[in-house]
Amino acid sequence: MTARILIFAFLINFACFSCVFASAPKITAKGAILIEAKTGRVIYEKNADTRLMPASTTKIMTAILALENLRLTDEARVSREAMYTEAQNMPLDQNDIVSVENLLRALLLESDNGSAVVLAEHMSGSVKKFSRLMNKKAVEIGCENTNFVTPNGLPNEKHLSTARDMAKISAYAMKNQKFREIVGEKNLNMFWVFPKHKMAPLENTNRLLWTFDGITGIKTGWTNAAGGCLAASARRRGLELIVVVLGSEDADLRFKEAAELLEYGFSKVKLHKGPMKEDLKRTAWVKGGQNHIITAEPVEDVFYPIIEGDDPKNYSLRCEIPKIVNAPMKKGDKVGELIIMYNNKQVGKVDMVSKTDAAEGFSFLSYFFVGLMYYFGVR
Repeated sequence: MTARILIFAFLINFACFSCVFASAPKITAKGAILIEAKTGRVIYEKNADTRLMPASTTKIMTAILALENLRLTDEARVSREAMYTEAQNMPLDQNDIVSVENLLRALLLESDNGSAVVLAEHMSGSVKKFSRLMNKKAVEIGCENTNFVTPNGLPNEKHLSTARDMAKISAYAMKNQKFREIVGEKNLNMFWVFPKHKMAPLENTNRLLWTFDGITGIKTGWTNAAGGCLAASARRRGLELIVVVLGSEDADLRFKEAAELLEYGFSKVKLHKGPMKEDLKRTAWVKGGQNHIITAEPVEDVFYPIIEGDDPKNYSLRCEIPKIVNAPMKKGDKVGELIIMYNNKQVGKVDMVSKTDAAEGFSFLSYFFVGLMYYFGVR
């Protein structure tokens, strides 16, 4: 594979060096999108809301659910169904036991289909039940045109997503430090709990890790039905971009077109510093808490992604948090959103999070004022 990567690296670098990005590159993939990672502002899109098969980029969602609901040290047993999963890359045998962390490595680097089934069954008892959680999480993230049926993206006519939705899922996943760590690795090893000395070397299927300056992740996909799929992220000079291409004609073209879009984005977009997060604090009344109010602020300082031709003065912010929140609430919990507007049109958003814990309990002030607000119909 090394020789293939070297040849591919030459082609990518030659293509990007030869391009003058006065306009967006011509993309042949059926669907594509390029966004700024922090705000979600769209820099380029082609058929971004067309429903397509996402192939193994599906595994991004599987990893999200595993990371948010399981411990990395949890041990999962391989079922007969998982062992006989189609197009399996890892030597998983029935009754093998593997930790969640090692299953995630195989899932995200080697794109192993069997590991996806093991994780789904370990977490939910069955693939069908797990798919319900996948779809629920997709809605929470903000997806509007996604329906997951399998944890691995093997072909199913009802298993569909869009470039826009997969970009949202990718941006969400890259906020998880462990996910980010795994997808940024070129090579890792997979270890079994049982049999004790069983292991397998893993090589990341994302060739851009070897060829693209600033690449940070994330996941490839390919089936004959879906064509070439890729979600990729890269960071330069503090600016991180995420590109998704779905339905490329061949496996190599997805990397080439993703790289061209990323280069285009870095040539056109700069970050402009907005207000400090401390200057954007808001408060909300707490219902059923020991404290009567909480303070919320953006999860980070605000930066505006300035696309060539933008005027920073045309940016504005709108804070959307409820007047009343329910206890308990932990420091860092999402309270609302800071909407980033350009020419009065939403172009991105940043989470507003609680600065403190809000334990359950009783506060006379909270009881009085929350009751008063409910009386006057304020929510």
